[in-house]
Amino acid sequence: MTSETAVPPELQAPVAILGCGLIGVSWAALFLHHGINVRAWDTSSIARKTLLERVKLPMAQLALMGPPAVVLGHLSVFSDMSAVLEGVSFAQESAPEVVNVKHEIYSSFEHHAGSEALIASSASGLSWSNLSAGMHVPERLLTAHPFNPPHLVPLVEMFCPSDSVLDRAEAIYRRIGRVPVRMKREATGHIANRLSSALWREAVNIVAEGIADVEAVDLALVNGPGLRWAVTGAHMTYHLGGGAGGIAHYLEHLGPSQESRWTDLGTPSLTPEVCAALIAGVEAEAKGKSLRELEQIRDAGLMRLLAARDIKH
Repeated sequence: MTSETAVPPELQAPVAILGCGLIGVSWAALFLHHGINVRAWDTSSIARKTLLERVKLPMAQLALMGPPAVVLGHLSVFSDMSAVLEGVSFAQESAPEVVNVKHEIYSSFEHHAGSEALIASSASGLSWSNLSAGMHVPERLLTAHPFNPPHLVPLVEMFCPSDSVLDRAEAIYRRIGRVPVRMKREATGHIANRLSSALWREAVNIVAEGIADVEAVDLALVNGPGLRWAVTGAHMTYHLGGGAGGIAHYLEHLGPSQESRWTDLGTPSLTPEVCAALIAGVEAEAKGKSLRELEQIRDAGLMRLLAARDIKH
């Protein structure tokens, strides 16, 4: 494997991918691209049978982004939980967002995986406390929420009460080119989904209040603040907007204008009328393109953006 960083012990053994839907496939491709053997499992026979074919596209995209490991990882697919966890030190769980389903997986993990093995959940809407309830050793679980598609978007939001577990997980994710971010406490929606939800609330409000249509809102975002946020983030953007005095000057002199905008932001409801306006607006913006075509446009744009930022995979 070609990397200046040492290979974490957990990646010297195969990695288990538990759940082979959209997110699981993306994780599998990422590990394989970095020369790590993957043992995949899913309750669905269709998901298992089609995995080899479905993993080809994300792997091809990764190959376009940068050279893979000298030797790609090997993918094995299993129908039995005990078999897939054999010899595994790290598992990435991406099962459906149903607490009981995930609890069953964690119970099997504790029963079949080695005592030092870790399991990371890709859950986006479930908290660590809810997920870990019932585990004999809860600290073996961490939440590790990616952004879709995980093989292209580098963010991984992590939470676990154990710093040593987070240290181990961070080494794993950095080794496969991710950008892990630690949360200091649990929060619904983690970090990025909370930010996304706050932005979309106002994007919906702008449409609901008749300020602009859906396409105008999206054009304003991707051609304005979205460009800056992709480079500097929210807080640093305002630091740079404060001129020579930075964020301190901004808060002192422009803070009141910011607060006035906050008070004018809306709290829309997703009424049938608002939903109809959003659906019609998105359909108009899509201009007849299928979801598959839109995904391809999104992924191609992400790849160009990542290349421009020189983020390595």
